Amino acid sequence: MRTVVQIILAIVIVFLGYTLVKNIMKPIKFQEEVNKREKAIIARLIDIRKAQEAFKEKYGKYTGSFDTLINFVKTDSFEIPRKDYLPGWDPDLYTEEQGIKKGLIKISITKKSVLDSLFGKNYNVDELRYVPFTKDYQFTMQAGELTSSSGIKVKVFEAYALYDSILKGLDPQLVINYIYEKEKIMKFPGLKVGSIKEFTNNAGNWEK
Repeated sequence: MRTVVQIILAIVIVFLGYTLVKNIMKPIKFQEEVNKREKAIIARLIDIRKAQEAFKEKYGKYTGSFDTLINFVKTDSFEIPRKDYLPGWDPDLYTEEQGIKKGLIKISITKKSVLDSLFGKNYNVDELRYVPFTKDYQFTMQAGELTSSSGIKVKVFEAYALYDSILKGLDPQLVINYIYEKEKIMKFPGLKVGSIKEFTNNAGNWEK
């Protein structure tokens, strides 16, 4: 009888120990998964920002369309001026403007693809719109214009993913707790770059 009781107690102790360890590890594993997802999503948002800034550099505005942005990265190019200084050119005698007029400086234009310039030819630009670790969930992206207090019009954009989607599939209560804490800190229930309501210099809300 004593042996039976000891076996039962041993089983109970093992079960309680397992339950205790599981409860301790649960939030730790949750946070590890959150960190992994956030890191990938932030990297994607930085790429979106990079593409948007390149688009604005060429066209003077941002775009609220992923189709437009992706097509720009895939097919467009930057024009890069190159100066060739010919015999007879002397910077002590002429300004560059005079040198160009006299034919002593030749300006040629070369083109480099946006994809190669920003990311490299092996970058899968079609994935730019999708939130990592989700099934076909897309970032929300908008573009617009704000007017400063001095009357200057400033082009703006924003792209974001909400934590409800970012953390889908994880423990529901831990997700609720995490969103609550993050919203208190960042005033937004997700990860976002830029803003169409305030001047942020295209900063990400994780950078503040």
